Amino acid sequence: MEKFVIEGNYPLKGTVVPSGNKNAAFPLISAALLTDEPVTLRNLPNIGDVQTMLAIVEDLGVEVTRHDAHSVTLRAGSVRKTVPNPDLFGHIRGALVLMGSMLAREGRIDLPRPGGDQIGRRRIDTHLLALQQLGADVIHDGEFLLTADRLRGADMLLDEASVTATENAVLAAATAEGTTVIRNAASEPHVQDLCHMLNQMGARIEGIGSNILTIHGVERLRGTEYTLSADYLEVGSFIGLAAVTGGEVLIKNASPEHLRMILLVYERLGVRPEIRGGDVFIPSGQPLAVVSDLGNAIPKIDDAPWPGFPADMMSVSIVVATQSTGTVLFHEKMFESRLFFVDKLIGMGARIVLCDPHRCIVQGPSRLHAEPQGISSPDIRAGMALLIAALCAQGTTTIRNIRQIDRGYECVEEKLQALGARIERVKE
Repeated sequence: MEKFVIEGNYPLKGTVVPSGNKNAAFPLISAALLTDEPVTLRNLPNIGDVQTMLAIVEDLGVEVTRHDAHSVTLRAGSVRKTVPNPDLFGHIRGALVLMGSMLAREGRIDLPRPGGDQIGRRRIDTHLLALQQLGADVIHDGEFLLTADRLRGADMLLDEASVTATENAVLAAATAEGTTVIRNAASEPHVQDLCHMLNQMGARIEGIGSNILTIHGVERLRGTEYTLSADYLEVGSFIGLAAVTGGEVLIKNASPEHLRMILLVYERLGVRPEIRGGDVFIPSGQPLAVVSDLGNAIPKIDDAPWPGFPADMMSVSIVVATQSTGTVLFHEKMFESRLFFVDKLIGMGARIVLCDPHRCIVQGPSRLHAEPQGISSPDIRAGMALLIAALCAQGTTTIRNIRQIDRGYECVEEKLQALGARIERVKE
């Protein structure tokens, strides 16, 4: 086991380059199963979850050639089994995107129980309903068996704008017979990356970036090379980190086209970055004052499907709010356990009232103090939020269970050290 030891209250300064979008890596790796030609992926984040996904497809029979820490070539010349390794599958939730590609490729997948963050109930009903409309049969006996003699296009309305369900439907429909229309489709940047790469492989997908996708099925797909866009969640985390530590940070190659709603919400917390072409610059001396709604009403920040505010940015934004003058209500609609990490912030001196599992009120600014006895990372995003809190707190904080942070952020302590942070990775 490893932990971070962080000496806080030092402003950060310098330049940082974000990794590729973690959530795009899973569907793009899965898409390689739709062709027997080589698929080369560049700017893959070198993190545990992505390495686990590569190990899963390698175990299925995909040839994986690692060129360097961030580039691989996948060649699915043959698939030798339809049961993903349950031990590996149980570590990550992103592997669920194998449903669509395996049904299209092999007509079958025996689905083990997925892993992932424990942030509340995470249903897969939408995935199964979408695939059933394309012709899949589903048998549930503790685990799931999905089969399909032939996939055929369908006009479907998803009962929720689920990212992974949309990706599974797109993967299955790309080579299905006829035309598929997906309504209420998710349109996050990683869904867009998947659709763009599939089109490079010969798919015919229209409406990319909208909530209606039209997929005209093709007989076969070819190999391609594709570079992942920057992880907008990592960029958003570094913006918040720079603001609350009083730093001056330049984020290179930040894909600012994916940051519009994040920047709008940050502006309501008194954070005002500058867009410089493809980069984002956070000047020192941010206002850090909550902007009230009209009539001096307490503002509300809530999450929503893209292009709404990402649920994965809620934890970091709550930490930013603890350092902003004013009161703000956060409403996390998607996961009933996401906000339970705020008790750790309260223990560090934050003034937060947890109203219920989905809402909390933050009043700032609060002078945070260190937790020398240690705090534990409950999930990826809460782990990063606690890391940010520790960096702006007085004293030395220990954060345990940092495997959770490592799952989503590549070499985070090295990036922070380069900005002047006093953080060390220590073995326990």
